[in-house]
Amino acid sequence: MNKIKSLDDFAKELAGNWRKFDSFSWDRLSEIPDPENWAIVYTHNRDSGLIEQSNAKAITNIMALYTEDANPDIVFETHNHWACGWVEGFSIRVYKNGEITSAIKQYYEICQRLDDYPILDETDHSKMVYEATIENIKYAIHPHLDIHKLPDDWAEDIYDWLSIHAEMEIEDVDDMGGYPSEESLLNVCEALNYVK
Repeated sequence: MNKIKSLDDFAKELAGNWRKFDSFSWDRLSEIPDPENWAIVYTHNRDSGLIEQSNAKAITNIMALYTEDANPDIVFETHNHWACGWVEGFSIRVYKNGEITSAIKQYYEICQRLDDYPILDETDHSKMVYEATIENIKYAIHPHLDIHKLPDDWAEDIYDWLSIHAEMEIEDVDDMGGYPSEESLLNVCEALNYVK
């Protein structure tokens, strides 16, 4: 995110930004009487990492307030994209009757927060990293063990063991959750008596 000096500059930069998009077609264009006063903001796509996904949820929750009016200043949108399948975000009214909208003021505050720190909701992000790591453990161990013979919470047990004995193995280094090495997983399984 580039640091924006003022709300006025931020609004001017966003208004009509969709006109600069390459090979872009906007289905809602004919419904909007003042499209030059609107912007499109994308929050995430099919290939987004956990930080971007978590931030997208937080932004959606904050901005949902501006979708409730009969003539809303925010419309959530999903667009197809040739490179990544789809992108999601929202169209946002920048100016209404010549004034900067409350929705833009709120989005400006969000962007300022992201300039200061890259994660909007630490709790949600941590939960997503944990869940992704559990799924990665399940995927990685599947070829080596008959998981049907393991306790129901075997992946969580492996995670807990690694968090005490080999924390680096569950570190999220690529924004897709921790992915323990095959060697460490087999060692854990032996330690937990999952390997007979």
